[in-house]
Amino acid sequence: MTKAIFDQFAAYNRWANARIYAAALALPEEAYRRPTGVFFGSLHGTLNHLLLTDRLWLRRLTGEGEHPDRLNAIIFDDRHDLARARFEEDKRIVTVVSAYEEAELNRVHAYRTTSGQPQEQRIADILQHLFNHQTHHRGQAHACVSILTGKEPPSLDLLAFQRGAPAPPIFEGPLSSSPQMPSHG
Repeated sequence: MTKAIFDQFAAYNRWANARIYAAALALPEEAYRRPTGVFFGSLHGTLNHLLLTDRLWLRRLTGEGEHPDRLNAIIFDDRHDLARARFEEDKRIVTVVSAYEEAELNRVHAYRTTSGQPQEQRIADILQHLFNHQTHHRGQAHACVSILTGKEPPSLDLLAFQRGAPAPPIFEGPLSSSPQMPSHG
């Protein structure tokens, strides 16, 4: 994969998170926390997991940031605090990914797993996992919204992003603009 693709995935990730968070924040509190049968129990549990794992991977890549040791930890009980943290982490992901040079993507990076085991992988492989993991669990969050509302949630398709579907401005300005994509709004 090329740097341009990873830059696009970082921008897409930010866009898709804004769309799923807008739907999540529109739900009544009880529905937002209702168990739906997904792996992390509820929409809140799933969104928390995604933020936690993004923080974990960015700490492994940069040596900076906080994250809990358990993959099912609830790091923000309040969904508005979680959304603000998600917004900031998505900006961080865009910044970290954009800082990589093409050649760096093939560099092997050493880190430790959550159980403390040493591991080494190419940065490109780590980033592929990060974005694939986001898509996987965001799909579960998308299913939660569908189950909880009985309606079709906003599309999270990469093609919708590429074609300019807008993202709601959760906290500041449109989230769908990036150096590689036209500004939407």
